[in-house]
Amino acid sequence: VQLQAFGGGLVQPGGSLRLSCAASGFTLDNYAMSWFRQVPGKEREGVACISSSGDGTVYAISVKGRFTISRDNDKNTVYLQMNSLKPEDTAVYYCAVSRFRLCTLNRLHYNYWGQGTLVTVSS
Repeated sequence: VQLQAFGGGLVQPGGSLRLSCAASGFTLDNYAMSWFRQVPGKEREGVACISSSGDGTVYAISVKGRFTISRDNDKNTVYLQMNSLKPEDTAVYYCAVSRFRLCTLNRLHYNYWGQGTLVTVSS
């Protein structure tokens, strides 16, 4: 079981990035998927979740209206489109596979984690 996250980088405030997370070793379509982020000295926080079917999504208040999570079960991949980025969005972003079909942003509900990709928002 492996999750490979990529797409991070340096972007100016107001800019956009698209993160991708590709899974191998298992199929994602029975599990909710989420993106979390973490900065040094702080707990890992849930950013966005998408249900196994893709019909349900949940967002952290801090990113709602700016970030969009999506998934392509045929490609075994989940995405995070991040628009109107702010310096406070700077973090290492992790994708994760839930134990459940429906969304939760509780990190204790997640079994598998990707290696993380760094997003830096700075002018």
